[in-house]
Amino acid sequence: MEKYWLKSYPDGVPHDVDPGQYRSLAQLLEESFKKNAARPFSVCMERWMTYGQLDEFSAALGAWLQAQGLEPGARVAIMLPNIPQFPVTMAAVLRAGYTCVNVNPLYTARELEHQLTDSGAVVIVILENFAKTLEEVISRTAVKRVVVASMGDLLGFWFGRWITFAVRHLAKMVPAYRLPLSADRQVTTFRKAIADGASMVLKPSPQTLDSLAFLQYTGGTTGLSKGAELTHRNIVAAILQAEAWFTPALKRIGDPGKTNSIAALPLYHIFALTLCLLAIRWGSHLTLIPNPRDFGKFIEVLKKRPFHLFPAVNTLFNALLQHPQFKSVDFSQLCLSQAGGMAASEGTARQWQQVTGCAMVEGWGMSETCAIGTNNIVTSKEFTGTIGLPLPGIEIAIKDDQGVSLPLGEHGEICIKGPNVMRGYYKQPAETQQAFTADGFVRTGDIGIMDPRGYIKIVDRKKDMINVSGFNVFPNELENVISLCPGVVECAAIGVADEKQGETIKIYIVKNDPTLSEEDVAKFCRQNLTGYKVPKYIEFRDELPKTNVGKILRRELRTAKV
Repeated sequence: MEKYWLKSYPDGVPHDVDPGQYRSLAQLLEESFKKNAARPFSVCMERWMTYGQLDEFSAALGAWLQAQGLEPGARVAIMLPNIPQFPVTMAAVLRAGYTCVNVNPLYTARELEHQLTDSGAVVIVILENFAKTLEEVISRTAVKRVVVASMGDLLGFWFGRWITFAVRHLAKMVPAYRLPLSADRQVTTFRKAIADGASMVLKPSPQTLDSLAFLQYTGGTTGLSKGAELTHRNIVAAILQAEAWFTPALKRIGDPGKTNSIAALPLYHIFALTLCLLAIRWGSHLTLIPNPRDFGKFIEVLKKRPFHLFPAVNTLFNALLQHPQFKSVDFSQLCLSQAGGMAASEGTARQWQQVTGCAMVEGWGMSETCAIGTNNIVTSKEFTGTIGLPLPGIEIAIKDDQGVSLPLGEHGEICIKGPNVMRGYYKQPAETQQAFTADGFVRTGDIGIMDPRGYIKIVDRKKDMINVSGFNVFPNELENVISLCPGVVECAAIGVADEKQGETIKIYIVKNDPTLSEEDVAKFCRQNLTGYKVPKYIEFRDELPKTNVGKILRRELRTAKV
């Protein structure tokens, strides 16, 4: 197929990447740890960890895991927020030759049980704050080893103990729990596992590029989540693709290794995870934000030192903009504001650029593609309203329901192929077969259009499309337009049943202007949207339902009464 988009690439950006330069992801990690041993890797609550310490701690934990007699490729669940224990555990699992299963720490018992049983995880590393949830389900899983971390484990001896005490006894954030023991089930602390492993030798990983590195579970907002099988090759390719695309944004820094990236998005999510691994490839450092919902403390962290790369979802950008202290942050060193994970709205993008002086650059990817797919040019000076161009080594085709590629300019399903694309869904052959087209592209469920330059615009999700009297209406378009209405903070559009039209439109709005009325919104819509796209119902809410990453859950809104 003709790759129209390559003509639009910036000078110096390669057309392809070569993951074959590494034997495995573990080799990439270890090379960076040795090369950058003296450099800082992360800062959390003003406590720093160097690459040398990341090397030391992950080698010790990896050796401890190997001493547990696990089979090669065994699944190890990681249920941790953005604290230093997460990258240490991730690196340990990969270096020891096992498979990471990232788990949302806020999962309910039902969700946790599904992921542990589906993945077959035999070990879990979990923050004690969430151990009560594990207690409810562990007897129905294959988990035989539990490593319980405390908040302050890697924050220094005295400060770490104080933080752990404060979390347990002052904030009372650790519910009482009792994990059942048995002849084959053992529980140990994170600190003890590290200490015991320090006297052991980490054996070289037998994994290759074709071995499984991550079972990355999809959101599951429409049913049970599925585990995307991401190989070492997939992850290494994604890191190299991200590096090739993002490095031009950092030219004024000179050395990408000096980059300070803000890690506010949860590291268990594929978007943040890939950018964490990119930071390791660069030898740069992360500012870890354990609780980005505490916007006051989050903003105080942003004030402490210059930051260069700020990845976020639209709702996080928006929430920060609404905080009265946000404008007092120094944005002079901000090189890239990377939007992803959900559609970015023009209203938020405009306001972000006005406040920070940095254009919001939108990209698109999926768990199934290691978060890599398309991206706008990172040196863009304005928001484009598209998801940009396919990244190096990626092919994008716009296809119809039969899998036939459509001509440029026609709407169809965005389909993707590349070295970063999963090999399939774990233990789900039927789902895997359905996900791939006959010519090897993954169906994404996103409806889009490609222009002659190769830029792609997402119209909407296939399943979210609203049919009004035979006309297709895309919620993303409505939300993007209504986000520009003065007084609107964020909004979500859904279709509701209508006897005459089949479906009609309802819009939910969070506002920051108490005088904004339904008629004001309706008038704005009539001025900016054709008649059948104007919402019939408008409802104001204090907040909209969201995933832990910040995606608005239209599904939950659909279950609400009109």
